[in-house]
Amino acid sequence: MRHCIYPGTFDPVTYGHLDVLERAARLFERVTVAIARNPEKGPLFPAEQRLAMLQPNIARLGNVTATVFDGLLVEFARQQDAVAIIRGLRALSDFEFEFNMALMNRHLDPTIETIFVMPKELYSYTSSNLVKQVAQYGGDVSFFVPSNVAAELKRVFPR
Repeated sequence: MRHCIYPGTFDPVTYGHLDVLERAARLFERVTVAIARNPEKGPLFPAEQRLAMLQPNIARLGNVTATVFDGLLVEFARQQDAVAIIRGLRALSDFEFEFNMALMNRHLDPTIETIFVMPKELYSYTSSNLVKQVAQYGGDVSFFVPSNVAAELKRVFPR
């Protein structure tokens, strides 16, 4: 069974993330969303809460599961018997970082491919950081995130 990993911080998950995920779910028989704990990034939500916010939004995708992971992504992918890592590219500015990461991952395990997927144009400027900034100042984020995520952001940033 062709299995891929879709890693990220997902702090919080956006419609852009979900768009990339749906594309991956069409390409692979099995997709695991891997939520990185990544405390260096200073996430707003703990990893388990990010997972809980994601779960209702992937329930309709029968070949998608989600989990939290620590450590090297390629090691996690190897443990999961994945053949590929999916990465979303919103704009050219994402490419250099993602390219370098893909080359390092290939060095660590040349049997695991990295596949870049572009979201719909509609989501090309959306990032979790921008969504958090808009929410922090009382802006409407419902266009960018699912309703359960918007509710959590409103709880964290009441105005």
